[in-house]
Amino acid sequence: MRVFTPAEAAAETGSKYLGVLVAATFAREMNALPKETVPITHQKKLTTRALEALVNNELEYELTKRRRKGVQ
Repeated sequence: MRVFTPAEAAAETGSKYLGVLVAATFAREMNALPKETVPITHQKKLTTRALEALVNNELEYELTKRRRKGVQ
């Protein structure tokens, strides 16, 4: 298992917290896909593959403002 440092996650996103959030969201999206569409690479966990994609600058993400409850 590869260990990812906070500095590696922060290098692509500017913040280690944002890096982990982006990777976790991508892992959730991969988990929601049908098993046939997710390429199998060495039987790695989805979180590991998501962090690898983040560190290798293979992910594109967009920050959006959070909607507040009750605001139309």
